[in-house]
Amino acid sequence: MSKMEEIQRICLNRGIIYPTAEIYSIMSGFFDYGPVGTLLKRKLIDYWREFFVKSEDNIFEMDGCTVLPEKVFIASGHLKSFVDPITQCKKCKSIHRADDLIQEKTGMFVEGKPVNELSKIIKEKNVKCPNCGGELSDVRLFNLMLKTEISPVGGKPAYLRPETAQNIFTSFQRLLRVARSRLPFGVAQVGRSFRNEISPRHFVVRVREFNQMEIEMFIDPKHPKCLKFDEVKDKKITVFTREAQKKKKEPITITAEEAIKKKIVPNEWMVYFLVKEFEFYKSLGIPSDALRFRHMLPEETPHYSCGNFDLEIKFDFGWKETVGNAYRTDYDLKKHMKFSKKDLTVLTDDGRKIISHVMEPSFGIERTIAGILLHCFREGKDRGWSWFAFPSKIAPYHFAIFSLVNKDGLLEKAKEIYEILKKEFDVYFDFSGSIGRRYARADEIGTFGALTIDYQTLEDSTITLRERDTMKQIRVKISELSDVLKRFLKGEKLDALGKVI
Repeated sequence: MSKMEEIQRICLNRGIIYPTAEIYSIMSGFFDYGPVGTLLKRKLIDYWREFFVKSEDNIFEMDGCTVLPEKVFIASGHLKSFVDPITQCKKCKSIHRADDLIQEKTGMFVEGKPVNELSKIIKEKNVKCPNCGGELSDVRLFNLMLKTEISPVGGKPAYLRPETAQNIFTSFQRLLRVARSRLPFGVAQVGRSFRNEISPRHFVVRVREFNQMEIEMFIDPKHPKCLKFDEVKDKKITVFTREAQKKKKEPITITAEEAIKKKIVPNEWMVYFLVKEFEFYKSLGIPSDALRFRHMLPEETPHYSCGNFDLEIKFDFGWKETVGNAYRTDYDLKKHMKFSKKDLTVLTDDGRKIISHVMEPSFGIERTIAGILLHCFREGKDRGWSWFAFPSKIAPYHFAIFSLVNKDGLLEKAKEIYEILKKEFDVYFDFSGSIGRRYARADEIGTFGALTIDYQTLEDSTITLRERDTMKQIRVKISELSDVLKRFLKGEKLDALGKVI
């Protein structure tokens, strides 16, 4: 069993993530979050808002509708260009995404290549249907948009949005007024998107309904300077440049300032977000050697972008994009101006009337969670059970509360402590099974610490605090418990908080 398969097994058994409507025949590419997964997802979103939105003075939030009229996607180009290449087995009629299948069978990276070239590779490399070994058809393009109709009698076509961005562009006039008509300003949005993926796979890495955290940063193309660039200019990121990809060389590690001077990254706003993303994902427990920014090759760059840098995470099955950083220039606003006949220009402080350019970092929540699950997973051979080393910021539960035994007043005391702590922390109460089994269950869902009420508690009003990662324990006075737990969550080790027992 691979590591990702073991993680999926735990997710199913512990109610973290599981298939949608699984009591019926399972629809691939759709997943529900259970109690533990919901907390993990919510904390990830809250931490992202803290890191990318609340830390800035000029980024606002909105929450847009998931269904948009067809005209929006005609204007944006999605109806024409939002496509993937597919091939069909002539024998069993199963359909496969052509570029993924070629890479899986031959190791060739062919994303973005034209359909005629993909068809040629399939024939030359003798790529067959993975299901039955049958011959594959010529490659054709498939639009990933999910269509619906509006009104009781139908006839008004609409689509489930494939990205959250278009809500922001179509609301630009109102959002500009919120920003007091001054550039630069950003708009952040967290919400659901839908893509009719051809071959959902790898658990939640490729799904049909997913969640995004996205920022559209509107800037004056004549003055693209980022006011906070000095804060990040000396920080390093790993970039897999176009040159390195073509010459099959390794990614390079450079500072933000070097990336600008060497013209690897187009402007300060782009590299500012790249640095913040690199720091953010490291703080989620993903090591720097499992992170890189890949400069997308010209043939695979989205139709709306003048340059894309994908933050990729290393999985067991290869590197996968998790954040798309696009320099969308004025493409979207110009297109919506043309099709809606509305004025989406900005009057700058020096009297120029311009169409704003846009920098976009777009985060995939499901892929981020998959990366967190993989890189925070510990096989636990030393303790006899697997567990997750989630950082305290995103650990679903801060603490588990146990009574050593369920008699002699210990159970009642444990419940009393639980009622007090749940007002300040995410805690749960577990009194089933041996104390060892309860520690194992807490570790397995990544609970950051455990509190045990025992007979000594009744004597001196202290309880045991156990650290998940080291399994060390200290005694804490109940009167000091809240303060100690807050310091513990901020990263102070047990040795600094009390005497290890």
